Order: sequence, then C-alpha cells, then structure tokens
Amino acid sequence: MHRSATLQRLTAETFDLCIIGGGASGAGSALDAALRGLRVALVEKSDFAAGTSSKSTKLIHGGVRYLEQAFKNLDAGQLRQVRHGLEERHILLANAPHLARPLALLTPVFSWWEGLYFRIGLWLYDRFAAGSDPLPGSRWLSKTEAQRRLPGLSERLHSAVLYYDGQMDDARYCLALVQSAAEAGAVVLNHAAVTGFEKNIHGQLSAALVRDQLAAPPAEPIRLRARVFLNCSGPGADAVRRLANPALPGRIRPSKGVHLLLPQSVLGAAETALLIPKTPDGRVVFAIPFQGKILLGTTDQDYPTPDQEPRLEAAEVDFLLDTLAPYLRQRPDKQSVCAGFGGLRPLLAASTQQTKGLVRDHELERDPHSGLLSLLGGKWTTYRLMARDAVDAVCHLLQTPRPCRTENHRLAGAAGYTPDDWKTLAAQHGLPPETARHLSHNYGSRAGQVVALVQENAAWAQPLVDGFPFIRAEVVYAARAEMACTLRDVLARRIRLEILDWQATLAAIPVAAALLAPEWGWSAAETERQAEVYREEVGGKAKCKM
Repeated sequence: MHRSATLQRLTAETFDLCIIGGGASGAGSALDAALRGLRVALVEKSDFAAGTSSKSTKLIHGGVRYLEQAFKNLDAGQLRQVRHGLEERHILLANAPHLARPLALLTPVFSWWEGLYFRIGLWLYDRFAAGSDPLPGSRWLSKTEAQRRLPGLSERLHSAVLYYDGQMDDARYCLALVQSAAEAGAVVLNHAAVTGFEKNIHGQLSAALVRDQLAAPPAEPIRLRARVFLNCSGPGADAVRRLANPALPGRIRPSKGVHLLLPQSVLGAAETALLIPKTPDGRVVFAIPFQGKILLGTTDQDYPTPDQEPRLEAAEVDFLLDTLAPYLRQRPDKQSVCAGFGGLRPLLAASTQQTKGLVRDHELERDPHSGLLSLLGGKWTTYRLMARDAVDAVCHLLQTPRPCRTENHRLAGAAGYTPDDWKTLAAQHGLPPETARHLSHNYGSRAGQVVALVQENAAWAQPLVDGFPFIRAEVVYAARAEMACTLRDVLARRIRLEILDWQATLAAIPVAAALLAPEWGWSAAETERQAEVYREEVGGKAKCKM
C-alpha cells in the first residue's frame, strides 16, 4: 500500500479484474477476487470508504423495519433482504472482532399492546436469525430494567423490548478489507479517478484511464489494462456506467441520510442503544453509543446530485432532535450537537415510490455493448454476498470458475486478537486504559505496531487532542501503513475524530499537519495551506446546526 510503487504496477501490468470504487462492495470484491487467485487492481477516486461506506449508522443487521414491512405488504423481497442480512451478521462479527461487536438495542413502548406488538415482531426476527448466529434472543423488559439500562429514558415509559444486532466502525472495517485484499495480492490505490475508458475493436472495455488526483502538477492519466471491469461506485455508479456507454439509462436513485453526534449523557449509558420505532414519516431512528458519543440517525430523502457531498442542514438537526425528545427525560438542544455527517444510499431506481420504500437489495448488471459489470444497490451488512455474486460473474466471464473463500477469512488485525488484549497493551507500554482499549479496538492484533512508533519519537505517545484516546503515533502510522494521503483521510476515516467532534477536530488539525509534513514532504507553506483548507471545511460543517 505505497503509492509510487502502486502507480508503477498499475501502468506496467495487465490485470484480470479492475475494480472501480473503494467502498465496502469494491473492497470486498477485491478481497474475494484476490483470494480466488485473480490478478486484481482497485482504484478509488477519493479515499477508501470516503463516501457511503464511512457514513452509515454503524449497524450490522437484518433490518427490523424490513421485516415489519415484509409482513404488512406481503413482500418477499423484504423478507429476502432480512434473511440475507441475518445470515451475514455473524460472519461480519467473526471476521473482524476488533472492529465489530454485538450491540443491545432497546425499543421503548408506552402501552401493553404496543409492547406485545414489538415483542412478537422481534421474536420473528430471532427466528430468522436462528442457527449459527451467537447473539442473545430478544426479551420484554420492565420499566425499571429499561431505565436501569438507559437512565435518560422518559418517565412516561410503560416498558421496553430488548434485542441484539451488531455494531461496527464502518470506515475502519472497509480499510481492513482493503488491507486484506492488498495482502492477498491485490493492487490498491486511493485518490485515483477513472476519467474514461479505451475499447477494443469489438467495443469492449480494454483499459481505464486513471488520473492521480494528488499529482502536482496534474499528470496525464495512466492506462490501466484489464480483462474485466467491475463498477462498485455506489451512488456514483451511473457516472461510471455512462463513461463506458453514454446511452445507458440511470439506475441509481441516491437517498440522503444524516446523523448527529451527541454527548453520551443524553442516554446515560455506554452499552445499550435506543431504537425509536415511530417517526412522523414512518421510518425508524437509532440512538447508538459510538466511541464515547451517541450517534443519532438517520433521515431519508431524495438527493439528485450524488457528485456533491451531502451536508447536514439545520432542519435535519431539528427533525432528529424532535424525534428523540419524546423518549427522553430531557430534550437535547442544538448546542449539545458535537458533530454530524450526511451520506448517500445507492438505492436502485425501480419506481416513483419514496426512497424509504425501496428495498436495499443489490443487482449485478452487465452492459453487453461495453462489457462493464456494475454492482448496484445493497448495504453494508450484505457487502460479502454482493462481492461473491460479482466475482462469481467475473470468474464466469474469464472461464476460470473458482470458489469464494471469504466466509471464514479473518481480516487485517483479527488474527490472534482477543477482547482482553488491551490489558496487555496497557501493562507493557504504560498506556492509560482508555487509550489501550481504543488502540486494541481500532487496530486489533496490530496495535503494537502503532505503539512501536513511540520508540522512534517519545512525543508521539502524547494525546492528539485533549478528551480523546487518540495518540499522535496513529497519525504517523496512518500515513506510513494505511495509505492516508490527506488530513481528512487521517482525521475523518483512520481516526474518526471528524465525525465525533468538530471543535476537537479543529484543535487537532495543526498538530496532525505538523506530524504529517515530514511524512509527505510538505514545506512549511504547504503544511499551512493544507491545514487551512481542511480547517475551512470542518468549520463550514459546524455552522449547519445554527
């Protein structure tokens, strides 16, 4: 995962498969194909997981809402989506236990009949998950037990229903997929945009034109030659499809969803999440503990400009806070919002119905005129199934049938990891418990590689910013070992500070920039320019809640 060597390989070699897009489906496909012995190249126009795949609700789930809609509407597609999600849930938890873990979710109810309704629904959810899934079953809680788990709940509460799903750090999980793919032989590159294609005499794609987005001055695109091209661009999939064949109709209907980060004191607990089963427009909202904060989301609305990053709007902040308020003793105000972000769901355009009603299943499309394969739709929980379907099709086209090997493949950082590793890390290196826990959860069995950097410079053991467990060695490690190339790569996705707290991010920018300057050869002027660009971006986000 070194840019200069990677660029040389992309230019010099011919690959069996070129994957366009470095989110969950693209990274998952790269790992799957590499494990099957294919020569794989993956290019991502921004950073790995920069779009949808770092902006989810961080849940690994079958979808309790899909199950409810399946029975109400007698919809087999919704049932299939639930079954796929629950089948994959335990695989995602097992393959990266440092990045994913079980999560208890509590659904408040305000009457006996309401409690019975949700208890029956979650009993059915348990039945769909029965088998190899190790998560506990659902149960009905008394008001006292519910408030013991979540002290911030309203006194109007009658009781609650508890069930379990999984939780993940989405950006780090995607990075682990990319790292694992690279270690299996894939050639991976971020900040490399496909600007066009070359075709053979039959009109089939033969090469992608790839521009290094970080080259200064701008360089000419390189020719990336491959036998098959797979489009995994999520909400931007239509743009790639039309680069290959301008006559193709649009297939993606992007839906915007936003999340807020609130203080943990809002719920009063660190281990149980809240599911809000009713919103004015008929969806569900989650309030989930995540890295010392409460993640509240999400919304759902059409977003016709997928090439523009969605931003949090003041009205969306109001909507989410208003939705949460009836379930709490005290309503949080706008000033308590620590951060927030917007993301896009790559929903398949099947009708004129509202985006909240579209099934989040996936489809593999092959354009006969150009030969481009496009992996469309889907969600995080089913990324492995999506990748399996796509690589099965690639192997069929290459006439080299090979079985999928990802079901039991442990990802980068998972080998040898145990939940108590942080204790050894703390004892051996004199780290505060919260820092040791954070390093163990972020890097798994590779946390020692981060701490080892402190031997090079003792100052790198210092906190990156007050009030958070991040240390300065992580910034250097991100640049050296995780292909981070910008301040935002580091602070938004390698270290999740940008989505946790905007003010803390602003405080960390000059420190991170100074650490990165020698790693990337920045002059003093360039270091300040990079810091100022990112400072303006984060500052602009913080204005949205006003």
